[in-house]
Amino acid sequence: MAEEAILGFLNHNTQISDSGQFAAQLGFDHNEVVNVIKSLHGFRYVDVQDIKKETWVLTDEGKTYAATASPEMLLFLAIPPQGITKDELQKKLDPAVYKIGCSQAAKNKWVELGKLVTRKVQQVEDKVKNLLLQIQDGKVVGQDDIKALKARKLIAQQIWKGYSVSKGPNYAPERKKVATDLTRENLQRGDWKELEFKEYNFTAKGLPIDGGHLHPLLKARIKVRQQLKDIFRQMGFEEMPTNNFVESSFWNFDALFQPQQHPARDSHDTFFLQAPSTTNELPEDYVERVKCVHESGGYGSRGYGYDWKRAEADKNLLRTHTTAVSSRMLYALAQKPFVPKKYFSIDRVFRNEAVDRTHLAEFHQIEGLVCDRGLTLGDLLGVLHDFFSRLGMSKLKFKPAYNPYTEPSMEIFSYHEGFKKWVEVGNSGMFRPEMLLPMGLPEDVRVIAWGLSLERPTMILYGIDNIRDLFGSKIDLGLIKKNPLCRLGI
Repeated sequence: MAEEAILGFLNHNTQISDSGQFAAQLGFDHNEVVNVIKSLHGFRYVDVQDIKKETWVLTDEGKTYAATASPEMLLFLAIPPQGITKDELQKKLDPAVYKIGCSQAAKNKWVELGKLVTRKVQQVEDKVKNLLLQIQDGKVVGQDDIKALKARKLIAQQIWKGYSVSKGPNYAPERKKVATDLTRENLQRGDWKELEFKEYNFTAKGLPIDGGHLHPLLKARIKVRQQLKDIFRQMGFEEMPTNNFVESSFWNFDALFQPQQHPARDSHDTFFLQAPSTTNELPEDYVERVKCVHESGGYGSRGYGYDWKRAEADKNLLRTHTTAVSSRMLYALAQKPFVPKKYFSIDRVFRNEAVDRTHLAEFHQIEGLVCDRGLTLGDLLGVLHDFFSRLGMSKLKFKPAYNPYTEPSMEIFSYHEGFKKWVEVGNSGMFRPEMLLPMGLPEDVRVIAWGLSLERPTMILYGIDNIRDLFGSKIDLGLIKKNPLCRLGI
């Protein structure tokens, strides 16, 4: 209807001078008229000129005053001829009306604000209400009055946009229907000769292709993993093979001098396999030495003093840490003439624990170790400072901790500039003699090691405080599309 009215009007007139007035006269919604004008202008049926009008409209507070009265008028009317105390007057009025009314009435010299509030004049005019009603009716108001009302936030400026419309180069009393496709029916009927086709816009952009997006953790595994590997290699480390997710309890726990009664070996903390449930590939002579050091000690240790069970060591499980790989590598190293080594690994581990804001049932562990003669705690501190400084973590603190297979042991903390606090980033220590000497390593050989997760730095990078927002069913899919490459400032 609006399109017919616009084209029909221009058929007998040269111009629509104001789209707002045109819409009002014909009873159309102005937004509908504007949309039709834009469409006709796009096909050059009409030419348009922008019209902008600055108008003043009442705020919600201004509408209230226009409907009732201004606060100063309400206050004036609440004062009896003999006067009234401030407390009594305040009880008669709304707190906001009382506060604004006192200020404005005193400013207008309508009242005397002493111990007793009295009228200074007998009759007043509510100029504020009258001005608001004039603005509401679209009447012109003086600039001084506009400034006063604007200062009291009773009116706000509104910019009205419309168009003046005239005939365009392709004007016609009725819009021609242009074809967008040449169909089989057009060819059969032969009417393709008379068809007018819509011009093809070669510069128009097509719909954006919503292709695949890398998950932040996947980026972390690809980008950060490679960068961490580069750091380890620059420091002279070799990568350990980590392709066995399934490990025996012997290599995962017993070889690390972790007692069989340790809570971490319970089914509540470990995923044990049903099939195959046990292993039959363990070095028997080494197993016997491990059994002896657990039961009765040796190498300067008293051991744990319990009956070590082979059946417990044979159980298969999903490895709980990549230190199981380290125990295999150190045992293999001990079977040859000793050569100092630096090893590292980055791969997935599994823990049978409740998932919460900081824990998952599976995560990625980064581990490094140095095996050499005469190493001390000072060497471990130096290597840790070197390693973490290459990750952009120069402020480090260390806290004593307990691990069954390291002594001394230390938790590693780094100061996070974004969080403005110290954040735990890893664990470290020196492997115990009860772990190393049964393998056959020389007595003066020491092993320093440390580990951290891949998920914790990723959470810090993306400002995520709940790991379930990073991995699992609650993740924000928008994060996957918008997040940058995970580089950790390396």
